[in-house]
Amino acid sequence: MKSPDFAERIAHLRKEYNLTQSELGKQLGVTNRAVSKWENGISNPQIELIYKMCKMYGKDLDYFFEGTEVFVPDEEKKKKSMPTIREIYKIGRGPSSSHTMGPEKASLIFKERYPDCDRYKAVLYGSLARTGKGHMTDFSIIETMRPKKCEVEFDYTASDLPHPNTLDIIGYKNGMEVGRLKFLSVGGGQIKIEGEALKENENLYPHHSFEEIKKYCEENEILLWQYVERIEGKEIYDFVLSVWKQMQKTIKSGISKTGVIPGRLGVQKKANHLYNQHHIDETNETRENRMVASFAFAVGEENACGETIVTAPTCGASGVLPAVMYYYKKKRDFSDEDIVHALETAALIGNLVKTNASISGAECGCQAEIGTACAMASAALAELLGMSLSQIEYAAEIAIEHHLGLTCDPIYGLVQIPCIERNAVAAMRAINAVNLANFLTDTRKISFDLVVDTMYETGKDLSKHYKETAEGGLSKLYK
Repeated sequence: MKSPDFAERIAHLRKEYNLTQSELGKQLGVTNRAVSKWENGISNPQIELIYKMCKMYGKDLDYFFEGTEVFVPDEEKKKKSMPTIREIYKIGRGPSSSHTMGPEKASLIFKERYPDCDRYKAVLYGSLARTGKGHMTDFSIIETMRPKKCEVEFDYTASDLPHPNTLDIIGYKNGMEVGRLKFLSVGGGQIKIEGEALKENENLYPHHSFEEIKKYCEENEILLWQYVERIEGKEIYDFVLSVWKQMQKTIKSGISKTGVIPGRLGVQKKANHLYNQHHIDETNETRENRMVASFAFAVGEENACGETIVTAPTCGASGVLPAVMYYYKKKRDFSDEDIVHALETAALIGNLVKTNASISGAECGCQAEIGTACAMASAALAELLGMSLSQIEYAAEIAIEHHLGLTCDPIYGLVQIPCIERNAVAAMRAINAVNLANFLTDTRKISFDLVVDTMYETGKDLSKHYKETAEGGLSKLYK
């Protein structure tokens, strides 16, 4: 419950300094809509913004918090702390990190906690129920629970869910229920258990905004990838190298295959054709687009077929980052070490989005998946090309900004149309974002942190029909 007293203090402060909501928002780097929500008790500003107001207007924290029932600053910081980048890159089978990897992980956890059950039951809610068949959610759970029998039930009516991707797993022995857990598949293959606190290793990074990280890097004269290795330890390099090796393996496998992707759409595989097709008078620009697209299609098609891919940050958006990195490795002969460093920077960007917004299509639409993947690819390429911290930030910001409002409406719930082609478009857009950032960084007005907040707010405002439910957009109109 938001405190009206706290809301009144925000409004009083603004009026004391004769500011409009828009003017206060500009000074804080947020929208006037955000300020309006604070003053109406709908939401509270992030703790760093409260500190900023204290400094700007000569107030202390007691001005905002004394006698109010709002969050405690230390708790807010703990909630915002970022986990290891290992949560961004997961090697596993497609077609969906939220719908197959997450439920599979939930099933493994439940089996480990309740090994003596003679049968299990999983109940899928929200987006998991509506697109579970197309995403092979039921198949993933049943296979994971073997040799024990598992029944999967689809509940299409449940409301007020803690997350759009929610499932219950129940264990039985001799006909009696012996255990029940509610899991939230929050994106990128990560799951949370309702009522259980985060593990300590999920709160690894001391900073949770790009502004904070940028300031730290500038003060210590280090690059973003060096910041990652300083926090994670040198061993993170070997992990990311294994990620890069799998990305290349997936691309090569996808390019080599032809035929039809499984599923009722009968989608023809296109990566091989794109890779081998060319015109006699093909320009360098056209060839670049064709090659980058072929690599993205290769990963997307492997994912749709349930083959091994790397989430970046999700299965559905897994083709963007490897396509850009693989193309530039071939074009400029970058070393694996260079690519790994770029991938560390990319993961940091993905981690910031996941921490401060969402990478779940079921929660915020495809802007959260493809938009984040494009930002990761843009930042990685900018790092690879030796661009400045400000240029890297701008490239990532452009990538998300121009995916704002992107809907998630997979036809028949399959991660095929528009998902595969969308990876190719985003990969090409990532390269364009870097080119723009190279020339225009000094003119930018919007920070990466602001566009992430905007993406999350936009995602919350999107109709549920456009957030991976297969009930709106292309999924509704396709016949």
